[in-house]
Amino acid sequence: MKITKIQAPPKLPERLRTAGYARVSDGKDAMLSSLSVQVSYFSQKIQSNPAWQYVGVYADEALTGTKDARPEFQRLLEDCRAGEVDLILTKSVSRFARNTVTLLEVLRELSKLGVAVHFERENVWSNTGDGELLLTILASYSQEESRSVSENCKWRIRRDFAEGKSTPCRVYGYRQKGDNFVVVPEEATIVKAIFADYLCGSGILKIRKKLLAQGISFSQGGLKNLLQNEKYAGDLLLQKSFIANHLTKKKLKNTGQLPQYLVENHHKPIIDRVTFDAVQVEMQRRAAQHHTAPPQAYPFTSLIKCGICGAGFRHKIVSKKSVWICATFNTLGREHCTAQQIPEDILTAKAAEAGGLDGLREILVPGPFALTFIYGSKTVDLTWQHRSRRDSWTPEMREAARQREIDRRAKQ
Repeated sequence: MKITKIQAPPKLPERLRTAGYARVSDGKDAMLSSLSVQVSYFSQKIQSNPAWQYVGVYADEALTGTKDARPEFQRLLEDCRAGEVDLILTKSVSRFARNTVTLLEVLRELSKLGVAVHFERENVWSNTGDGELLLTILASYSQEESRSVSENCKWRIRRDFAEGKSTPCRVYGYRQKGDNFVVVPEEATIVKAIFADYLCGSGILKIRKKLLAQGISFSQGGLKNLLQNEKYAGDLLLQKSFIANHLTKKKLKNTGQLPQYLVENHHKPIIDRVTFDAVQVEMQRRAAQHHTAPPQAYPFTSLIKCGICGAGFRHKIVSKKSVWICATFNTLGREHCTAQQIPEDILTAKAAEAGGLDGLREILVPGPFALTFIYGSKTVDLTWQHRSRRDSWTPEMREAARQREIDRRAKQ
């Protein structure tokens, strides 16, 4: 009897699926830490290591590391959640996130997913025993550095405001050269026509349609701001808005929280003072005639995008029914966009069929009777159709129709 021992082949270590994350925030990184340099560095490093499998390099060009809206960072997290990444390489804690809370939330989620992060500058691995404590301390320093830089910038800008100096800005009709505003003649002619049309009784929508026919694109909000912009009368109102929080970077309208500075006769006006003041009075008069209801939040607000013109969809009541309609079609008509309106009940049913509202990033309307629901890396394409007229009738509509038929027969 012969006995042969069968030896199992040695188990080779699995290659870690490895990705790099790079971010550039400002001119200081232009030389050694530019996006191209970081991407090349991580690509070469990962591909040269036989223990690593190259997934890719995710690169953001963001103003700061405090925002959660970095698209490539979000895509990296989605791929981690999908189980496509085991290890992330990044330059430093400040490149990954300067917000301590955000950093710890992300690292704890990645830890649960079995994903490790290596911070090269600090030589810290997130999956080690003392990694989280050290990263907390380092992130706190980075967050404080971000706050300090923000406060220094605010102090410099507010000092310039107090001295009557403007920050760089774009104003239709002018080109800013240093602290001076130089008139652009061809654009100034359009600005004068807009003010004249408004004083002659045209509304903002009518003016917008007229400009579009000339190949000049303004939003309704943009036209309203133009008519209220004191720069066209030669003045300069400084600190109209401000950033309250260095982490969110959200710009707020200054309604008295901070002092404002009015510099009169700062530059050459495009609109004379009498005309400008007359437009402000007329805008107030028209506003007083229209008492608009406070805006109401709907479940699909800011989620639906037209695949034909790129505009957002807005909520509207048509024949006592809630529908969603392309803003371009609703404002300018079918000659500018042919998108159809979508009944809200159908939209709600299709959203539930696609997977609900949790995690829903966008609803794209690519064409007639088509909807695309986008959930991060997941996309769901659906079609819909109008209900028959009889099925769409409410009990009130049926009763009204019945009464009309009774009245018709009575007259006969």
